[in-house]
Amino acid sequence: MNGEFIEALQQIAKEKDIPLDTLIETVESALATAYKRNNAIDGEIKVRIDSNKSAASPFRVFCEKTIVEEVTDSALEISLEEARKINPEAMLGETLAMDVSMGHFGRIAAQTAKQVVVQRIREAERKKIFDEFNERVGEVVTGTVQRREGRNVIINLGKLDALLPVQEQVETEPYRFNDRIKVYILEVRDAARGPQVIVSRSHPSLIRRLFELEVPEIADGIVTIKNVAREPGARSKIAVMSRDEKVDPVGACVGHRGSRVQAVVNELYDEKIDIVRWNADTSIFIAEALSPAKAVKVTLNEEAKSAFVVVPDNQLSLAIGKAGQNVRLAARLTGWRIDIRSEAQVARAALMAMTEKGAEEPHGEDAEPVTIGEPHVPASEEEAPIVIGAPQAADSNGHLAEAETPEDDHDTRNPEEDAATTEETGVRS
Repeated sequence: MNGEFIEALQQIAKEKDIPLDTLIETVESALATAYKRNNAIDGEIKVRIDSNKSAASPFRVFCEKTIVEEVTDSALEISLEEARKINPEAMLGETLAMDVSMGHFGRIAAQTAKQVVVQRIREAERKKIFDEFNERVGEVVTGTVQRREGRNVIINLGKLDALLPVQEQVETEPYRFNDRIKVYILEVRDAARGPQVIVSRSHPSLIRRLFELEVPEIADGIVTIKNVAREPGARSKIAVMSRDEKVDPVGACVGHRGSRVQAVVNELYDEKIDIVRWNADTSIFIAEALSPAKAVKVTLNEEAKSAFVVVPDNQLSLAIGKAGQNVRLAARLTGWRIDIRSEAQVARAALMAMTEKGAEEPHGEDAEPVTIGEPHVPASEEEAPIVIGAPQAADSNGHLAEAETPEDDHDTRNPEEDAATTEETGVRS
């Protein structure tokens, strides 16, 4: 009887993946609860299972009582005189284990014991699963798409079904039935129906863990991923550094002919990934983060934690990216606000600033008037006015005579007309 019972417990422990000692403790607690329900016994009832297969009975039911001089609670205490009848060496203050008759277990009692045992085994199984997955929060596991519940997706992880909520999904991913995908364990909740695991496909750390799986240098700690910026389903940037000067961090992540990074891209349904070198110099790091665009100059404002970046004219759109995606990811990766201008824009702004500065010269009361040329100062009040051109003589009536035409003035008459006039009049004008 005892041997068969122990073998049954061992089989259950193997199937449920529960340690045998934990399972025995669970069954002992369940049997003690069932015994108290059916026998209405006050006090602390305990059950011990003898793991020795040769024992006659696998169970021992007993009640623990404290030895005192005067009993105030018979369910928990026993007098020294009564205790020494059971154990002559009993002393005051000690705890005495008194065997309790198991009595007659009928059908109802056996059914109650069975229900309690099954419930406690189920609770032990849930607790083990909860502890196991709670220790794996932040890791990547492989699961199978099982079904959809509304907008949520259920991912089977083997021992339980995990929940992929809509806010942790990527809109461009299909999540077809029986698709095998890698998910990031985000959280484990202790729900009423058992542990509930929340997983994610959009978390930035998913890329970090995928590279750890694909790149041995990252798993060994030689190459470190300093930061990750991601727009799920579209594009991501990761900053890497190497602790060994002989190891190129970007080359290690890319792999031979891009094999390593391509494996991560395939897992993410062709999401683009930019790998940049991390640098302690912020200006250099910002220039690297804007890759594939090349920065000409980076100016930092430490107080505002912002950077002003100048790029070639033909790379302005490349630096900004589609709908500002490239510069937005670079800002997230570096943690700095980035303002990008082309060389032509910077030159135009500088020219306008110089023009405005020249137009804003001071013209106040203390400023001296600007005079172009030398001013004319009259010698006296009776000095004759200055006349531009030749002087004209006045006649007896005081009128100015017509000025004579200078001899060197050009004659505007037509020579052919002059010749005709001479033939008719015989006089040359």
